[in-house]
Amino acid sequence: MNQQHFQFLDRVDAGRQLATKLVKLKLDRPVVYALPRGGVPVALEIVRALNAPLDLILVRKIGAPGAPEVALGAVVDGESPETVINQNVRLASGADDAYLERARQCELVELERRRALYLGNRARVDPKGRTVIIVDDGLATGATAKAALIAMRGQGAAKIVLAIPVAPEETLAEMRQYADVIVCLHPAKDFWGVGSFYEDFRQLTDEETIGLLRQGWTESEKAEPSPSKRQIAVPPLGLVGDLSVPPDPRGIILFAHGSGSSRLSPRNIAVADSLNDAGFATLLLDLLTADEAGDRRNVFDIPLLAERLLEAAIWIGAEPDIADLPLGLFGASTGAGAAMLASAELRERVSAVVSRGGRPDLAGRRLTEVETPTLFIVGGHDEQVLALNREALAALTCEKLLRVVPGATHLFEEPGALEAATEMAIAWFQHYLAPKAPIHGSAATATQPVSQASIAEVLRSAAERLPALDDPALPTPSTGSATLV
Repeated sequence: MNQQHFQFLDRVDAGRQLATKLVKLKLDRPVVYALPRGGVPVALEIVRALNAPLDLILVRKIGAPGAPEVALGAVVDGESPETVINQNVRLASGADDAYLERARQCELVELERRRALYLGNRARVDPKGRTVIIVDDGLATGATAKAALIAMRGQGAAKIVLAIPVAPEETLAEMRQYADVIVCLHPAKDFWGVGSFYEDFRQLTDEETIGLLRQGWTESEKAEPSPSKRQIAVPPLGLVGDLSVPPDPRGIILFAHGSGSSRLSPRNIAVADSLNDAGFATLLLDLLTADEAGDRRNVFDIPLLAERLLEAAIWIGAEPDIADLPLGLFGASTGAGAAMLASAELRERVSAVVSRGGRPDLAGRRLTEVETPTLFIVGGHDEQVLALNREALAALTCEKLLRVVPGATHLFEEPGALEAATEMAIAWFQHYLAPKAPIHGSAATATQPVSQASIAEVLRSAAERLPALDDPALPTPSTGSATLV
């Protein structure tokens, strides 16, 4: 082939050209997964341009019985490895379940060997809720890329981008049903193999691949900014809070902790860290002063707790770096009742509410005034609270959902329970927290500030005081599955 026919000098050149295209897409929270070995130098240029984390996605072909060169399916690594089967090949080859399982186990061993070789003990980058960019140096049949795309969808990626320098047009047509976005620099009508489009297409060694990966990780870790953290005081009482703001936050989540908890609760901090990783700013706030916290009655004073949330919302609205962010409320235990009451008062200022193991019923008759999309998360074994949440859900007229974490109790202390609840909360906030359009004209000037005294009076007069969780007057719960409305 003549020099003029080459589309790319080498994989680095192809990666830089792809990166230029991808930067223009302004992708949300991207993570780059390279198909080794040829996809790694291409992906490295994209990682540099997007300041995104780099990981590998390893795929092993399962050959058909008696014809190993024919792709019966593929195994894709991950926390839960995915197996993708070509049912047409399976029927034609007569491969039964026993053959598939033997072949799968064999390839899983090889996948683990390769992951250990390339990545050592480095943890996988979780694709859940993120924009996944799958990168290779080119496609021919696309079988490997197809398996990777299907697997990433199954692992919870919010959006999937396939980025390749070159591929046959017919292969790209097939890939469109598996990827949300395809970026291909050279869709080829006449295709002579991937290597024919490169001036330098030499094969990489394992040592070169590992070196490039380490280079990418080092650069990414140096460049990746951490959330900005500061301790704040909310007037008029100077309530202490811990504010964490990641780069380019997509919203802010205000926490309302429950009885016996505080902003220093390890569970609340773990949830806040996960929200930060998902791109949300968080404010963990002590809703009571030290003197107030000493009086147990204040823990169940829902109007008082809601008043403090309103004060925090007013404070957020006065801080330049977070004032315009969509606001979400995250309530636990009695804090959930306060969050519901505050949402009824703040109305469109709140974009989403999540209650984890909460008592939203403590908002009483004001539940009917809540307009904000609301998610209740309850442990499957937290029977009293589950019954109360079902009653509260029935009172709501807004968008609403009750999700049950199987096997979890009130504090979500079982292995994986808190993580499951956190993932549900993140998904809810990701869906409902979107930037608000600015208000112009007369509507902007019609709203008058509300005094702190009037806020407290409105809340206290409207709230219905309900019995505490351990009060024998509580109704006997019923059991059942999650409710979707």
